[in-house]
Amino acid sequence: MRESETREPEPGPRIEERVGDALRDADGTVATAESCTGGLIGSLLTDVPGSSDYFDRSVVTYSYDAKLEELAVPREHLDAEGAVSEPVARAMARGVRDTAGVDWGVSTTGIAGPEGGSDEKPVGTVFVGVAYAGAWGTGESGATVERYEFDGTRTEIKARIARRALSDLLAAVEERESE
Repeated sequence: MRESETREPEPGPRIEERVGDALRDADGTVATAESCTGGLIGSLLTDVPGSSDYFDRSVVTYSYDAKLEELAVPREHLDAEGAVSEPVARAMARGVRDTAGVDWGVSTTGIAGPEGGSDEKPVGTVFVGVAYAGAWGTGESGATVERYEFDGTRTEIKARIARRALSDLLAAVEERESE
């Protein structure tokens, strides 16, 4: 899905505040595994006073080795699909969720540009993963991944990815709480 994000910001609380409120209401915790966003999601979350109630950590795994060593992303995923792929985003989200021991893991892996894109994965392509840890024995644990494409400069793309990742997390938390 291509998102140019040229519209005005939504009125009301910023996405990072809404995520914080939702996690507090759900008594949930989150950790992030970031590649192309370089820690920006963690930075946005910690901009909110009291974020220590729900935010555990942000792991920046920019290289293949970092993804493998810090998050146990399978080497086969990296070899077969490359870092910017659905299986890697899923493994990153699950890996940070499990290594941090939190309820939610969020991951980003993409191409912020201005170079590095291809016909299949142009600059602005990102995969955002969201993983949930259900209680043991319930079978409720799982992860979803969405692919997006953003326009803009490198800095704009990174900011849009980070906010999209928070939006995806918020939607998942709200959906789980409505069940």
